[in-house]
Amino acid sequence: MPKKNPLTIELLCNEARRFAKIQSRQDEPQLFGVTDGKAVGTYFEHNFRNHLKAKYSYQEGSSARGIDFPQLNVDTKVTSIRQPQSSCPFKSARQKIYGLGYSLLVFVYDKQDSPRKKTGRLTILHSIFVESSRTADYQTTFGLKQILQNNGNIDDIVAFMKDRFLPADEITTAKLAEEIMRKPPEIGYLTISNALQWRLQYRRIIEKAGHVSGLVKIL
Repeated sequence: MPKKNPLTIELLCNEARRFAKIQSRQDEPQLFGVTDGKAVGTYFEHNFRNHLKAKYSYQEGSSARGIDFPQLNVDTKVTSIRQPQSSCPFKSARQKIYGLGYSLLVFVYDKQDSPRKKTGRLTILHSIFVESSRTADYQTTFGLKQILQNNGNIDDIVAFMKDRFLPADEITTAKLAEEIMRKPPEIGYLTISNALQWRLQYRRIIEKAGHVSGLVKIL
């Protein structure tokens, strides 16, 4: 058996484009009548991993690491165009300001069923690679940038974070404010909603992909 090449981010993005085009032409009996977005996403991701495994060697993600491609520091998200969002594990409030800590490969699909064929088809409308530095919350990072540009101080930053109900206690908030003064965050392009798990929303990355550095439009 010939040795497989190691998977890289560039190869991952190339294969994402190729697989999205293949998937968009497939009629899948297993998807007929399926309305659960999680089930659709799991089906797509399983097929995508099989597509990659046939060509490349890579370390598969585990529940301990929580992301699909730990060696590349990339997680895959599959979501419907009707409500482009997903959840991800909550680690700390810092993720809203400095990003999730890993990059995202996002597939946005439109699902149509054929009652005549009794099949479902996933048309991949967008495939976007979001670099780790762009995975913070847009409104939070934009607001912090405005404060810093207006000569804001630690008190202003702490007040802003409290106003946005950042899920952190006073000590953590104060430490974050000091860090923000020293190291201003980059603008993120996700919408991250507070919950037991972060709720990630993707409309902005769909709009901005290909127009902002760090948001790579694959398809």
